[in-house]
Amino acid sequence: MLTIARLVADPALGLRVMTPQLTERLAAEIRWLHTTELPDPSRYVRPGELVLTNGLWLPHVSSERFVDAVARAGAIGLVFGLTAQTPVLPEELAALCISHGLPLVELCIGVPFAALTRAAARIQNEVLQAELTATIRRGDALATALSRGSGAAGVLEILRGETELPLLVVDRKGRCLASIGCEPTGEQVRLAAAALNRTPPPIEVDLLGSGPSALYLIEGVMGEIDAGLYCLAPATELAAADREALDQATRFLSLEVTKQQAVHAIEARFAAELLEMILSGPRRSGEVSQRLRAYGVPSDQPLGVFALAPVSPSGSPDLSPDDIADAVGAFFATHGIPVFTAAGSRDMVAVCPWEHTSEELTRFARELSAEVGRRVPAARIVIGLGEIATAAGALREPLVRAREVCQVLRGQDGRDTASFADIATFRMLLGLLDEQVLHRFTDQVLGIIREHDARAHTELEHTLRTFLRHDGQWGVTAAALHVHVNTLRNRMARITELTGRNVNRLEDTVDLFLALAAETVGPGTASRVAVR
Repeated sequence: MLTIARLVADPALGLRVMTPQLTERLAAEIRWLHTTELPDPSRYVRPGELVLTNGLWLPHVSSERFVDAVARAGAIGLVFGLTAQTPVLPEELAALCISHGLPLVELCIGVPFAALTRAAARIQNEVLQAELTATIRRGDALATALSRGSGAAGVLEILRGETELPLLVVDRKGRCLASIGCEPTGEQVRLAAAALNRTPPPIEVDLLGSGPSALYLIEGVMGEIDAGLYCLAPATELAAADREALDQATRFLSLEVTKQQAVHAIEARFAAELLEMILSGPRRSGEVSQRLRAYGVPSDQPLGVFALAPVSPSGSPDLSPDDIADAVGAFFATHGIPVFTAAGSRDMVAVCPWEHTSEELTRFARELSAEVGRRVPAARIVIGLGEIATAAGALREPLVRAREVCQVLRGQDGRDTASFADIATFRMLLGLLDEQVLHRFTDQVLGIIREHDARAHTELEHTLRTFLRHDGQWGVTAAALHVHVNTLRNRMARITELTGRNVNRLEDTVDLFLALAAETVGPGTASRVAVR
């Protein structure tokens, strides 16, 4: 960069530093050169400029007032050019410059200011060429790293060759994509991700007492903020070269993040299709076997089946199964076990080879719940287990059971893991039935009520749901519906008339209850949830 020191180092200019006490100020960057002979140039001199003068103002103003004006304007230094009329520096000028912290340089007679300006332009041109060359070389290196599959870690490695600053890349979902020069904690990563979801995102973020960390935003293909490059140092402490390198890196990281999102979307769709095949039953067992082998899961061996779901504390934002995907994958990788996972809106399914006993599978599930819970501290992890499937063609029933057990556990405050044998409810039975059977049953029982509600603008189905939700208590149900008990009785009588089922008979009440429940717990629902 252009500095007083670089100008002084040019012997052709004949410059001599007259304030050796301010040597450290000679390394400050010069914004540009400003020639002036005004008695008070403060209105025209910009901060960071080097002021050049021949002292033609001396007959009109004191050296003290001139130096004060130059210093007040924020000048980087003062060059006094000697002339035949002023062959030596004014005696008090050096002392005044020292008192104002303003470096003073003497320019010998015979050297015009134009020579100084040309030298400054040459230096600036060299600096720009060097910066451009560095940018091109860095860009080539970044492009090569990404093309070779080095990912975000490869980008940070290249930056590490230019700066010793600790760096961290985090996406909006709270995943640490890469880090170098630091080992971020889970809470630091969470804070980094939370900052990306603010509107607008901050310029700096305090990551748990590490001090302000400069944030460089990484945009995706739609212009949305998908991730952030954190430099664990305040933005004000970064050199211009560091800022340029970090800014360039974010553009390449944007390509990498976009690529990873596309890959993740393809993998998620592939997994969702496989999950749907499993739920469709043995008729597609050949395709299921082939796709499981793509995940390294042998299809002709016993398979363990898990359904995991995060349960966030009351008042905390809900986590999606995607939030625990990385933790689940890391756990199985640590144990050297291949696994197929598929995330839906309610749970995450995991299928892995398992040649041990059911009791050992239960212990393994407890370890999985505890480890994922440590990696995702904002949630409690519940796991439902299905029976060990003999092969890929027998996965459907264990999978349905595992998912229903998982949903039961989500509504309880006790165990974090359980199997079908531990928790048996009507949901399990419904989950094992064919989707079309459930649909026909629901339509047969409730179809006439829904037709009546649509035609007469009544609320018989809502009344029935509320009545059953309150265990058939007339007074409580009437209060919940904000109607008189007699109005409620009239509505229930109308339901009996339409459906032929009386809520005062147990078997009829069971029919009505199961018809309503079948829409929320059947296998078709599980399949649709998985692929949403």
